[in-house]
Amino acid sequence: MSTPDITLASGHAIPQLGLGTWMLRGQQCKDVVKEALELGYTHLDSAWMYENQDAIGQVLKEVGADRESLFITSKIWHSHLEYEATLEQMEEILRDLQTEYVDLLLIHHPGQGVPVERTLAAFEKIYEAGQAKSIGISNFSIEQTDRARAATGLPICTNQVEYHLRHNREKLRRHCHAHNVVLTAHRPLAQGDLARDEVLKQVAAEHGKTPAQVALKWLLQKDMIVIPKASSTAHLRDNLDLFDWQLGAEEMARLEGVEADPD
Repeated sequence: MSTPDITLASGHAIPQLGLGTWMLRGQQCKDVVKEALELGYTHLDSAWMYENQDAIGQVLKEVGADRESLFITSKIWHSHLEYEATLEQMEEILRDLQTEYVDLLLIHHPGQGVPVERTLAAFEKIYEAGQAKSIGISNFSIEQTDRARAATGLPICTNQVEYHLRHNREKLRRHCHAHNVVLTAHRPLAQGDLARDEVLKQVAAEHGKTPAQVALKWLLQKDMIVIPKASSTAHLRDNLDLFDWQLGAEEMARLEGVEADPD
């Protein structure tokens, strides 16, 4: 089943489901990415810090992937947020991925001591060179998001943050969406810690789905992008089986769980 898209503020479409690759390295990364592509995944989330982009690039070359059909995200690490360092790390990212561009480039974390204006000036140069089709941020608060938005003439398309049933950052989500900044949920399954939640288990049983599928569906119905990591065929398949069923309003309310974070 094909994955629905969300149109970003840049005008480019991003598949709502992606494969998270954090902690996947070497041969395991290659095996998982290859299988994901075979199953129909088109959205790969990566980062310089993950130390796996060379493995991803090798797989894309080996399978002869159609680059135009893929959506690839990468991120600049907080050690390289100065203007020239950002440009240097971008060149390394492209070499490792064996591609001329990424579809989405993010600041991985807010810079400590480096004004976001300097980093985004480099992002503008990268964008103008055609090396990134869209730009965004990751792990930014409301205040940090607004500063990033004010620092560039390019649209800040996404904010990728930890978001799951036990970390329901509704205030941040609403603020970002009000400014056309889509939230992407990383660690959407709380690294597997949600599986024993009783409400999740009840809703999952009502739909004949797994608790993980319901946790992901809750995020999707909040108009978010999800990038769960999966390393088994079963989980890769389960994560694709999210788009031909719906949670009801009462179920969504039950799953809201904890109060929204103050940020």
